[in-house]
Amino acid sequence: QVQLVESGGGLVQPGGSLRLSCAASGFLVESYATWWFRQVDGKEREEIVCISSSDSMSYLEAMEDRFTVSSDHPKNTVYLQMNSLKPGDTGVYYCARGGSTCLEGKHFEVWGQGTLVTVSA
Repeated sequence: QVQLVESGGGLVQPGGSLRLSCAASGFLVESYATWWFRQVDGKEREEIVCISSSDSMSYLEAMEDRFTVSSDHPKNTVYLQMNSLKPGDTGVYYCARGGSTCLEGKHFEVWGQGTLVTVSA
């Protein structure tokens, strides 16, 4: 079955850290671009970052120093390390499968169910 499953969300204090996981099954993450999205403050979901075997892109300039994407091909998993979290980061975080590269375009074929991140004192 082709599937993405996010995990790692939860409640964290401002300034804390979380590592989100996006575990793939039914395909190899190294063959596709994997994207992280979030939906915060009632806004439509927004792109955070993308990673593939050949490129990567960041779509939230302000997050570049706090959020880091990585992949572990043997585990077929992509991660989003989130540091120095702020209350404004509260929301649902999703991963999705795109084309073979990040540059290829915003066409998302497979989505995870999302994981909730709550940043609160």
